[in-house]
Amino acid sequence: QVQLVESGGGLVQAGGSLRLSCATSGLTFSTYAMGWFRQAPGKERLFVAAISRGGSTWYANSVKGRFTISRDNAKNTVFLQMNSVKSEDTAVYYCAAAISTLRLMSTTGYDYWGQGTQVTVSS
Repeated sequence: QVQLVESGGGLVQAGGSLRLSCATSGLTFSTYAMGWFRQAPGKERLFVAAISRGGSTWYANSVKGRFTISRDNAKNTVFLQMNSVKSEDTAVYYCAAAISTLRLMSTTGYDYWGQGTQVTVSS
């Protein structure tokens, strides 16, 4: 049973920081690219950041320079460091795992998903 479990979400003030974690199990973590997506109520799920098995990273323009994705293969965990957060960052954040790197900026490129964690930025 593959599981991805996000943690670290919560309420944060605009301009503040938050660190999300996604612990995985049931898969060979080091062979998967990992991504973070977010979804606001009534909106589609959008790409935030991705990291390849080799450590290459990609970011949505809306978060570039503010967010950092990283991974710890020894702990089967991917992280999203969120700095200088804005009200528009408010959303449910999902982590996902992809065996292929062909479509990392699309939800369709991922094989497994976590349940999501709420991030609310107050302003």
